Amino acid sequence: MIKFPRLHSTLLAKACLLLSVILPVASMPAAETKRPNILWLVAEDFGTALSCYGNKDISTPVLDQLAKEGVRYNHFYTTAPVCSPSRSAFMTGNYAVSIGAHNHRTANKQPLPEGVMPLSIRMHEAGYFTANLAKLPASFGFRGTGKTDWNFTFTGEAFDGKDWAELKGHQPFFAQLNFHETHRDFLGPKKVDPAKVTLPPYYPDHPVVREDYARYLDDTLELDRKVGVILEQLKTDGLLENTIIVFMGDNGEAHVRGKQFCYEEGLHVPLIIRWAASMVPPEHFKAGTVDDRLLESIDLAPTYLDLIGVPIPASMQGKPFLGNKVGAPKQYVFGARDRCDETAMRLRTVRDERYRYIKNFTPELPFFAPNAYKAKQYPAWNLIQELNREAKLTPVQAELCADKMPVEALYDMQQDPHEIKNLATSKDPAVQEALQRLRGVLDTWIKETKDQGAIPEPPGAGVEAAKKRATKRAANPPTEPAK
Repeated sequence: MIKFPRLHSTLLAKACLLLSVILPVASMPAAETKRPNILWLVAEDFGTALSCYGNKDISTPVLDQLAKEGVRYNHFYTTAPVCSPSRSAFMTGNYAVSIGAHNHRTANKQPLPEGVMPLSIRMHEAGYFTANLAKLPASFGFRGTGKTDWNFTFTGEAFDGKDWAELKGHQPFFAQLNFHETHRDFLGPKKVDPAKVTLPPYYPDHPVVREDYARYLDDTLELDRKVGVILEQLKTDGLLENTIIVFMGDNGEAHVRGKQFCYEEGLHVPLIIRWAASMVPPEHFKAGTVDDRLLESIDLAPTYLDLIGVPIPASMQGKPFLGNKVGAPKQYVFGARDRCDETAMRLRTVRDERYRYIKNFTPELPFFAPNAYKAKQYPAWNLIQELNREAKLTPVQAELCADKMPVEALYDMQQDPHEIKNLATSKDPAVQEALQRLRGVLDTWIKETKDQGAIPEPPGAGVEAAKKRATKRAANPPTEPAK
């Protein structure tokens, strides 16, 4: 195994390593000591636009088949609607607001708090070879992005390798492969007819919007194809049956009301897990089923630590959802949006099985607050504002262009899945009960997580971060040609 210096090694971690070698995995029979490989397939800026999640505009046969062979999770949520705080959270098992990683791409990043570290480090210390796969076989015709985008500083090597060719000789492995699909720019071959896509009611039915939405679905089809290439190579290499496959999105879809906002579209992402066929599945996992439990992306880290026999750190806020340490189902999942690019907007949200509640701490800002990235990359961003000036929007669509956003919003996800009817001022007793309850739950969560979003960044931090992002993007644009 390749060895790198680690800043966060502790006596406890070494003890965990010893135990993980001596003891069998808790969820497996005592005679079975072989530990599974784990491969995360991470799509960027991706909602649930898969046919197995009910999308009728396209067919995604590879991921649909993966869901049939594994478990599809219907209510899996990232804890932030943009990549750097979201990835910081699911790679540590902690809310970004608790570890100081809540602002998108902080200019002056800070080290992680004591006792918090990336999952890749914990897996390495448990005897796993870790990889962030960027170098793939030439026959694939594509590379992994190698993206981490953590909003904290980390000194040392976070992964042992990056080359697919290393996996077969370094088992068990914990690897992740990041796809640039469905992040903008959309580069997938054009297959979807814009005239036939189904638009949500808050977007205008306009040729520009239809074309943009179709290109997003084209990238979804390309993502599905690439996942198929990966699975076929695992089979060829003799790794498929010993590897747990985890497919997920890092944050919500790359559309105007998705990414960067706390609506369902910004936080609801897919999760499909296919268990290693050669190994006994854990409790709460039954292949070929759909799981409707409320789950958060920070639950992944503690789940897999527990399944390989490593104690879950007391500092970790996520909870295991597989194995024999699963507690009562979560009643609530939470999300937070802080500064994104140059706009310091602070939103907090909680969702239960029926309602989503959003608290806005910056109601003076409009939805279309300055965002040079979206203005350049999202055609509908500028178009919607132009159509509003021309009075060509429906009332639902025009709400996005209001001078201010509401202080509170409550949506009935059963009756109003598109979140277009704000019930915060409803007189219905049942709705008022839900409002008061979720308001209190969110206030408690803010206190218990020691939410750092109330502490302002230094003046100009957002502008500095936006310039840094623009410079990085100009130097490293997506280059893979459409096929």
